[in-house]
Amino acid sequence: MPDRVDTSSRSVLISRILNRSAVIGVYGLGYTGLPLALRFSASGYRVIGFDVDSERVALLNRDECHIKIIQQEEIRAANSRGFTATCDYEQTCNVDIMILCLPTPLTANSEPDLSFIIRALDSLKPHLRAGQLMALESTTFPGTTEEIVKKYLIDFGMSVGQNFFLAYSPEREDPGNLRYPAHSIPKICSGTTKACLEIATKLYESVVEKVIPVSSTQTAEMVKLVENVQRAVNVALINEIKILSDKMGVDIYETVEAAATKPFGFTPYFPGPGIGGHCIPIDPLYLSWRSREFDIPMRLIDTAHEINSAMPTWIVGKLSSALETEGTSLCGADVMVMGVSYKKNIDDIRESPALEIISIMLDIGANVSFSDPFNETIKLNHPRAHSLVSQEACSEHMRRQDAIVLVTDHDQFDYTMLLQCAPLIIDCRGRLPKHHVNVVRA
Repeated sequence: MPDRVDTSSRSVLISRILNRSAVIGVYGLGYTGLPLALRFSASGYRVIGFDVDSERVALLNRDECHIKIIQQEEIRAANSRGFTATCDYEQTCNVDIMILCLPTPLTANSEPDLSFIIRALDSLKPHLRAGQLMALESTTFPGTTEEIVKKYLIDFGMSVGQNFFLAYSPEREDPGNLRYPAHSIPKICSGTTKACLEIATKLYESVVEKVIPVSSTQTAEMVKLVENVQRAVNVALINEIKILSDKMGVDIYETVEAAATKPFGFTPYFPGPGIGGHCIPIDPLYLSWRSREFDIPMRLIDTAHEINSAMPTWIVGKLSSALETEGTSLCGADVMVMGVSYKKNIDDIRESPALEIISIMLDIGANVSFSDPFNETIKLNHPRAHSLVSQEACSEHMRRQDAIVLVTDHDQFDYTMLLQCAPLIIDCRGRLPKHHVNVVRA
């Protein structure tokens, strides 16, 4: 049955997109939402950013930013163009397009936690009206947009697909990757109806170089999960081979680099101390959870999660063995962790393996400090250390340690000084010369 579309609502909204008079509301001003809000602002739209964190909102409104990789000049320029941040959902009444960039974590039982989305929908309910578009960008399991968001909207009295439009377009940000700025990354786009897809496509075409329409919101939701499942499984594979290679005396980094010279059929993945960030450790488990409804176990996903989650323990084991070789016990040793972000040159510590490595060492009785140019403090759920303050990575501090664990290889670190001053270095990233007398690759 063809969609019964209110052609007036559709045409007015498309017209407002094309002439940039549509007001954009971005809900959630974190690592996904804020760059997107800035992109819409730079493209000529009036943008209102919504967030429940009043301190974050206050920072943005005085031309400052809570995300270090975003330059203050970008915030100042957006504010000069009319961008505002607010905690007041009543301003939704002035919004034509709502883009939800909200967290979708896992519960303690590794089940999807959609509470942030549900609370946002409840807050938006009094301010919804005909002629609006809602686009969900949060990573979630296939079926969320249709089964949960659409149902909520219908229960609110909205005629979804007729005079109110609903889309799903997963974020594909890679924080700190200067090679692929957000506008250059092809945008997956879907809608609950043809009219919804048409409007959403027009919207995203106005701010990115290429839009990839897909047939359904379930497909778009699956796309994002497949992207991150592929990374999680392949990283787990190379981590498992790393453990075997270590026992065999084979350098895994040299192996992967040599394999990568093959001009076809091989994509290099490098080992590490575990996986972190808001996507790869979490997103595959959404699919694993969803698969249970269909009685199809995701064995590779579950095994990959097990392997990657075990890497911090393996790293600490390498450290303990190296210290014992030097006649020192990890219990009571002074150990500095260098880099606590989940990847280099950013400040994001979500799901970072560094936090687990620190906690394990504290459990054993080590005296742990850290140094990170992007993170001044970290909070820990540990009785020996509820928080730690970053220490200067200087020669004095290096010499006082029994060992250094290089977890995240930020470019700002002075690696020459580190090699000269640190008595023992556990290199989790293959950044340092493998034959150096004080370097142990892990």
